[in-house]
Formats: sequence, C-alpha cells, structure tokens
Amino acid sequence: MEKPFSVFDIAGRAMSAQLVRLNTTASNLANAGSVSGTKEDAFRALKPVFRTVGNGEGVATVAVDRVVQADKEPVMRHAPGHPLADENGNVWEAGVDAAAELVEMVETARQYQNNVQVLQTAKTLTLDTLRLGQ
Repeated sequence: MEKPFSVFDIAGRAMSAQLVRLNTTASNLANAGSVSGTKEDAFRALKPVFRTVGNGEGVATVAVDRVVQADKEPVMRHAPGHPLADENGNVWEAGVDAAAELVEMVETARQYQNNVQVLQTAKTLTLDTLRLGQ
C-alpha cells in the first residue's frame, strides 16, 4: 500500500504541474507570430491536460496527464514577399492567442505562488510543533 500524501507531496506535485503549464505557455508565446508555408506545418498552441491523483479519502493532488494541441487553427495571411509564401502568396500564422497566453501565464504564476505559500506555512507549523517539546 502506498503511503499517504503529505502536505509537502501535494504542494510539490501541484508545483510540478504548474511548471509544465508555465513551460507550455512560454512555448506558445515564443511561437506566437511565427509563420509557415503550409497550414499543417504551422505551430498550434499547446495545453497541458491535468488529472486528479487521489490517495485516500479527502486527499488529492494533481498530475499532468498529457500535453495536447489547442483547437485554435492557424490563420492564413497574404504575404507574397515572404520567403515561405505558397504559390498564392499566402503564409500561415501560428494558432496562438498571445493575450490569452499572457493571462494564462499570470494565472499559472499565481497558482505556483499559492503552492509555495502552502509549503512555507507547512514548514513553519512543523518547526513550531518541534519547538513545543523544547
């Protein structure tokens, strides 16, 4: 039988999941505005899919199940002078909404910071408990 999750396990796993979320957001922002010669080759935003990891009644954390491409389609743009333009003078711009990605980044940073605060509080409470016996 697996040992029960501690508050440190729960917060640590949540921080790891938020780190994946932040990395996919950074990748999306890095590729925003990139172009390709074909729709199939154009970058599509990445999104992590989370799953709940339970460990006993009332104890759960999160894990990254997989990373998938978002539904936002690349946008065709007429740019006949671009070196990647097709025979019609079109290029395909990445399917990334930069404004939505920035909101996602702020939300992810806040969630990560919340888990850091949980760890700091748990550490303080543990140290205070240990000092009670002195």
